[in-house]
Parts: sequence; structure tokens; C-alpha cells
Amino acid sequence: MDHPAWIAIAVFVGLNFAAATSGSLFKPGAWYAGLNKPSWTPPNLAFPIVWGLLFAINAWAGWLVWETVGTGSPLAFALYVVSLMLNAGWSFLFFGRRRMDLALVDVALLWLSLVAIIAVFWTLRPFAALLLIPYLTWVTIASVLNLRMLQLNPDARRAGQA
Repeated sequence: MDHPAWIAIAVFVGLNFAAATSGSLFKPGAWYAGLNKPSWTPPNLAFPIVWGLLFAINAWAGWLVWETVGTGSPLAFALYVVSLMLNAGWSFLFFGRRRMDLALVDVALLWLSLVAIIAVFWTLRPFAALLLIPYLTWVTIASVLNLRMLQLNPDARRAGQA
């Protein structure tokens, strides 16, 4: 290891923290509270807890791959950064712009990026790939929830922008 581990850890934590910040910048608020939601929607308290854990695990997985290959896999880290950008974009689209339709496209791309990351990480550090399975599972749930909310609230964008 030719660099202090804490620098790489700080970078991965920082990247994930930056993506998570989107959730605090674009909050659900009254618009979200007024939406029709499926009965299986997780309670509001679950979201920051689950996302906090998932971002921490994501940082760990990224760091594990970095410690294994360093700069030897630009594809792995490009996908990783793209996934964080997509993750941050979802809160902006869903809560900030109130565009559940565009948020659905974003979360579908996030899901695909996670599948790609898991596949690439598997070839480099299988344990890091396995760490991302809960993240993919949660994004799967979020994707279906986004779709159901779009279906249950066809006029939500107009009402939210009034």
C-alpha cells in the first residue's frame, strides 16, 4: 500500500456523504405527505436510517476494491461515481422537481448501474460485490415504490407546482 489507508477511506466516505446530502437538500415535505402511497410504503423514519447504512456499506465496498486494485480498474470507479450521481439525482428529481416520472427513469438507471458495479466488483473483490446486495435490494424496492406512487398520483406534479 503506497498511500495511507485513511486517505482512501476519507475519499469514499466523502463521495457517499456528498451523494447523501441530496436527501437533506431535497426533503419530502408537505407535497410528499399529501401523495397517495401504497400500503407497504416504509415509514418515513426508515429512509434516513436505511440510506445511512447503505451509504456506509457502499463506501466500505468501494474502499475494499480500491485497496485491491488501486487505479487498476477505471471502469469500476467510473460506474461507482455514476451510481452516486444517479442516487443524488433521484432526490432532486422526485422531491426537488416533483417529477416522479423522471425520478423513475433515474432510479432504473441507478439499479442498472448497481448491477454493473456488482458484476465488475465481483471480478475484483467478491466480498465487496456481496456488500452491495442490500443496496441493490433497497433500490429495487425504491423503484417499485416510485412506480406505484406515479401510478397512484397521476396529477401530483401539477398539484405540487400550483
